[in-house]
Amino acid sequence: MAHDMTSHSQPRLTPDLMVRAYAAGIFPMSEGAEVSDVFWVDPQERGVFPLDGFHISRSLRRQINRGGYRVHVDRDFAGVVEGCAARDQTWINGELFGCYLALNAQGLAHSVEIWDQEGLAGAVFGLTLGAAFFGESMFSARTGGSKLALVHLIHRLRFGDFTLFDTQFVTDHLISLGAVEISRAAYRKQLAEALENEADFLALPEDAPLDSLS
Repeated sequence: MAHDMTSHSQPRLTPDLMVRAYAAGIFPMSEGAEVSDVFWVDPQERGVFPLDGFHISRSLRRQINRGGYRVHVDRDFAGVVEGCAARDQTWINGELFGCYLALNAQGLAHSVEIWDQEGLAGAVFGLTLGAAFFGESMFSARTGGSKLALVHLIHRLRFGDFTLFDTQFVTDHLISLGAVEISRAAYRKQLAEALENEADFLALPEDAPLDSLS
């Protein structure tokens, strides 16, 4: 899969610049946690999650029915970003980390977190603009933690009237759950429509039942 990546001198990354970039269909990444520079990415093929196409496996359904966990939003946003940045292959450096924290303080970045008796078991975080959610990263501290977070995120996006869930790229794991690739042109069309609408990430109460998911 080909991607267009531009890596040259850029203005200093700020939360406002990130918001404008996402609204234009591009996003920043770094080569690693210890790399100070960022580059802008505009993929030819974009990963998205159709909000009506999430696949729940039998094992995941059993884990949901078994319970033993609680769902929280933004309870430990910084800890979620830290968990994602600690992964072996991360693109979150200090500059991006700081911008995510600032966007969370502005109410534009959120985390959906799975907590059990041992603490934070898994989570996913991203940015919201209009009716678009831009998924950034997720991690598991316990088996299935990130999948549970993703299930509850999808439920939240549906309830809050979101129309676009951007995953940036796709992996075999995301494809198995229902993610697909669409062309840059198709993505820009969906993005423009989403930015014209309003959605509410916080409309759904925490720990809401998953009765609307197939």
